[in-house]
Amino acid sequence: MQWSDLSAFLSVTQHGSFSRAATALHISQPAVTKRVQNLENELEVRLFDRIGRSIHLTDAGKLLKPRAEQILAQVSDTRRMIMNLHERVDGVLDLATSHHVGLHRLAPVLRSYRALYPDVQLDIQFEDSEAAHDLIRQGRAELAVVTLDPEGEADLTYLPLWDDSLHFVTSREHPLALRNHLTLDELSGHGAVLPGTVTYTGRIVLETFEARGLTLHPALSTNYLETIGMLVGAGLGWSVLPRSLLTEDLAELKVDAPHLHRTLGCVTNPGRTLSNAARSFIGVLEETREPGI
Repeated sequence: MQWSDLSAFLSVTQHGSFSRAATALHISQPAVTKRVQNLENELEVRLFDRIGRSIHLTDAGKLLKPRAEQILAQVSDTRRMIMNLHERVDGVLDLATSHHVGLHRLAPVLRSYRALYPDVQLDIQFEDSEAAHDLIRQGRAELAVVTLDPEGEADLTYLPLWDDSLHFVTSREHPLALRNHLTLDELSGHGAVLPGTVTYTGRIVLETFEARGLTLHPALSTNYLETIGMLVGAGLGWSVLPRSLLTEDLAELKVDAPHLHRTLGCVTNPGRTLSNAARSFIGVLEETREPGI
C-alpha cells in the first residue's frame, strides 16, 4: 500500500472530485485515478461509487478513510522527527488563522518570521476559529493562531497571546447611541447583528445574556466581524466587537454588563511532533505576547 495512493484517496474524499484532488496534489487527473485504482485493486474492493458527476464513498471507503488519515499522520510525524535532528529551519509550514486575527494581529509576526527564516514556505489557510481547531485536531495544519475556545480543549495545547476586549456598539445615528446607560434587559429588546452562536465569540455574548435569564434573537448573524461592523455602522442594530473594529461610524454603548473579552492565541496538537519551522514560528509569536496573559 503506497503512501501516494492513500494521499490521492484522501484528497478525493476531501475535495469530492478527482479533478479538484488532482489540482490540489499538483498532478494529472489520470494519475489520481490510477492511484485510487491501485488501492482498489490491492484491497479488492470499490472505494467510490461514481453516480453521474458525483462520487460517494462506499462502506469500504468509509472504513479506510480514518485509517488512511492515521497512517499518513504517522508518516508525516516520523518525517518531521527525522528532519528535526538537524537545526535547519525550512520546508513548508501549514498555518491556519481566522480572518480577523490574520488581518489585525499577524502582519508584524509574519514580517519578523520571514526576515528570520526566509527558507520557510508559508501555507496559510483562513478559517473560522472553530474550523481551525478541527484542522489542528485532524493534523491538516501544524498550528493555528485564532480565538481560543473559552472552555478549553483537552486534546489540544493552547498558548494564550493577546487579550481582545469586546465592546457593545451601534451606529452613531441609532437611538441607542443617545442613551447614557443601558441594561442587558433593555439591550435584548433591540435588534442585533451578532456572530453566529456556534462561534466562540458568539457564545461569549450569548452566555452573558443567558446568565441574566435573557434570550437573544438576532436580526442578522454572520461569522465575519468586519461584516458585522459594516452592518452595524449602517444602522441595522447593535453588536459586540473588538476594539480594533471600532470605527468613526460606531458609538460605544455603556451597558450594565461584565467586561467581555476573548483570548487570542496559538493552538497545536500535542500528539504531533512540531517541525523546526513551527517551533520557530511559536518563538516569534511568544515575543509578541502581552504581559500578564
